[in-house]
Amino acid sequence: MTTFLAGAARVKTTPPLGTRINGDFITHYATYIHDDLFAKALVFRSGDTTVALVMVDICVMPKEFIDGVKAAITARTGLPHTHMLIASTHTHAAGSVADVHLGSIDPAYEKMLPGRIVQAVEEALQNLRPARIAFGAVAVPEHVLCRRYAMKPGYAPLNPVTGGADGVKTNPFGAEALIDHGVAPADPALSFLAVRGTDGRWISILGNYSLHYVGDWENGTISADYFGYFSERLRERLNAGDEFVGMMSNGTSGDVNIWDFQDSERYPKGHFEKSEYIGHDLADKVIETISALVWQDEPTLEAVFQPVPCDIVKPSLKELEKAAQMIATARFETIEPDHEGLMQIYAREQLLLNEMPAIRECPAQAIRIGNAVIGGLAGEFFSETGLYLKAQAGIENYFTISMANGNAGYVPPKHEMERGGYETWRCRYSCLAPGAEEHIREQLLGMIRSLQA
Repeated sequence: MTTFLAGAARVKTTPPLGTRINGDFITHYATYIHDDLFAKALVFRSGDTTVALVMVDICVMPKEFIDGVKAAITARTGLPHTHMLIASTHTHAAGSVADVHLGSIDPAYEKMLPGRIVQAVEEALQNLRPARIAFGAVAVPEHVLCRRYAMKPGYAPLNPVTGGADGVKTNPFGAEALIDHGVAPADPALSFLAVRGTDGRWISILGNYSLHYVGDWENGTISADYFGYFSERLRERLNAGDEFVGMMSNGTSGDVNIWDFQDSERYPKGHFEKSEYIGHDLADKVIETISALVWQDEPTLEAVFQPVPCDIVKPSLKELEKAAQMIATARFETIEPDHEGLMQIYAREQLLLNEMPAIRECPAQAIRIGNAVIGGLAGEFFSETGLYLKAQAGIENYFTISMANGNAGYVPPKHEMERGGYETWRCRYSCLAPGAEEHIREQLLGMIRSLQA
């Protein structure tokens, strides 16, 4: 008798025009909807255990926001919060439910979105049917580049927090000729979980790739970015119906993108042409491996969840006094993120960061599905973290979903924090104490191994 069930659903979360968009130093407003956004849920059940994986087309969702969504799902379905992984895809062209830099929350969208996520999980549960699963992976190194560069002598990257120079430059627009080399490896793996009914009909494919986002659109655009192109290409190539839900999750991409500063001609330059190209290419590479998959009929299903509290680094009294002086002359209503503007933006961040609690929680999660484990980390972790977990997990099929169950902001390895660069500039979005990355990853690694015991 078949006891393993799976179901999927997607619910439109496209915001109305005029909605606030975050993901930049300043707030943008939706003026054009290129493609719809979705909350996508993939649910599994084996015996008394049910697990939900939910991907939301949005930049980031704070832990407090996701905790509220999970509480609503539990109230309506009985599913425990420990058995839900809810993550942001990290498109930078979506409505805002998080206050990041001068990118503010849209109150109406913050109120609307939770119900849509709950609805996606409820519909996925209603769609449960006998299923089998398979895991696959293919190397796609050509679309992932370390965006943190060591620069040639004579270039001094500005650090707007200290006022000094960093050892690396993130996204060196205008300084391409002074690039020496990228400072870290990227994770080339496109991993995926394939799900189809025992009747042969497709239910879902969940991909995982450590590419930040593409962003080849104008500010004010609403789009799922390459995550959406990947999903729809799968539906097309599989000849699947409306019941199929294609999904892409963001891996450990905090230091990776595909803004190629050293070979800028290798992608088309029109709006959405690069995101479409990359999304389609990734989907096509998944399709090419389908025939070689080994399917599992009765996979084991387990989930573990652990809060991981981390210390926050706050500014000194002297730094607060300096920040207050700088704020006094700032004009945030008309600010530009140039040299002076960044100094003022980060001065504001020091004052706001000082008011925050001294501890930030960065939950970790591990979910076992058959012969594979999926990890969840609540922040923007670097590729080094994901590569380490894959190497140490002791299991062939493993990948990490980032920005899952919350968002602690950037969590660089300690030695990368020492190099500096945008991801390390102290602010509300990058404030965990040195050593937090190692602490969090070791907690997750222990959870991964516990599911294999």
